[in-house]
Amino acid sequence: MLWIKTFHILFVMAWMAGLFYLPRIIVHFVEGKAAAEDVQRLIVMASKLFRFSSLMALLALGLGTWLWLGYGFSGNWLIAKLGFVVLLLAYHYQSWRYVILMQRDHTIHTSLFFRLYNEGALIIVIPILILVVVKPF
Repeated sequence: MLWIKTFHILFVMAWMAGLFYLPRIIVHFVEGKAAAEDVQRLIVMASKLFRFSSLMALLALGLGTWLWLGYGFSGNWLIAKLGFVVLLLAYHYQSWRYVILMQRDHTIHTSLFFRLYNEGALIIVIPILILVVVKPF
């Protein structure tokens, strides 16, 4: 089970790296588009990063389910953690929607919005980390 846990953590880290960097690419897209610059490369980067991040999410969720089945359902901290994981999945889905808008060359929110949006993943991950390590209840 420790090998499963190790790879689960690895894939979660890779997933989060994608979710942390994707909004930064969108910031550059919005600013580049406003400056009438060529933003095609940013669209390609965002699409590829999203696909990579999605694969890492699937692997993390699969191994997390395996751990859950192996260790069993123990404690209310796990219910809370799973609630935050659902929020993280919603964030991931919303990020996909922004990538689709980029691909369609639509004007989306301001760069300031995406700078703030970028912090959303961190705000969701902090409670997950606390719940997993401390197991407060």
